[in-house]
Amino acid sequence: MTAGPPSPDGTRGRAQALAAPLPPLLAEADRLVANVAFGEHGRRRAGQGDEFWQYRAARPGDPAGRVDWRRSARSDAHFLRETEWQAAQSVAFWVDGAQAMAFSGRRGRPEKGDRARLLALALATLLIRGGERVGLADGLVTPRAGRLQLHRMATALDSAPEARSDGDYGRPDATALPPHSRVVFLSDFLGPPEAVERAVTTAADRGVKGTLLQILDPDEEAFPYDGRTVFESMGGGLRFETMRAGDLRARYRARLAERRDRLTALAARAGWRFGVHHTDAAALTGLTWLFGALAPTVR
Repeated sequence: MTAGPPSPDGTRGRAQALAAPLPPLLAEADRLVANVAFGEHGRRRAGQGDEFWQYRAARPGDPAGRVDWRRSARSDAHFLRETEWQAAQSVAFWVDGAQAMAFSGRRGRPEKGDRARLLALALATLLIRGGERVGLADGLVTPRAGRLQLHRMATALDSAPEARSDGDYGRPDATALPPHSRVVFLSDFLGPPEAVERAVTTAADRGVKGTLLQILDPDEEAFPYDGRTVFESMGGGLRFETMRAGDLRARYRARLAERRDRLTALAARAGWRFGVHHTDAAALTGLTWLFGALAPTVR
């Protein structure tokens, strides 16, 4: 007895079952990337970059097969051999998960954090297609290649809204970045600027090239408030009430411009790129800018 062709319903059911574990964020990033026509820009050049670069301490998630047991035998820690090629083609992401990133000025407009996570994963998807290694700057998802790595990143980023930091504003940590790698910071950068400056300086001193993308809700740019208004931080740590909010508009905009100038100067000193993206704009515009900003560092 021969089997007939599979029924459309059966095929559809298997496809749905296969797609069920796909993190929603990754599915959304795939849809965004489908509208991109950049082409591959990766660093796939046989025989280049195989020269020994350095030993580095093993981190959670590193495969045991990459441990250099001879070097590790001389200490109590495990070490991996890292080539110049591996370091240079690693791109790490820091996506601000603080309370302030949950802000949206209007119903139906994405939260800043949602847009930041989408852009990070969409850019990671493009980089994976080009042969790059991607991960998270906090060291929880170490840079690797392959589609499975996108699932790891999506799962980690998808959990951010349920595990937001206790503070109102995020503080990037660059200590886990491999020397001579690349990094992308996505945040509103409205918190203490010293934290960002320390992270960028620390990374730049290790030869890391980077990109800063400030993500703001348009209300944070325009300050469309008048009359009696209560301003409260997303975490509830700050609260300010005024009867004449409109009188604050000029000073607020001046402070925002001052912060942006400071970030621009910081990026310039480090040899990084700085840009701004608003959540009412198409996500594709942010992805296009990020890709272009990162491309000059891909040889």
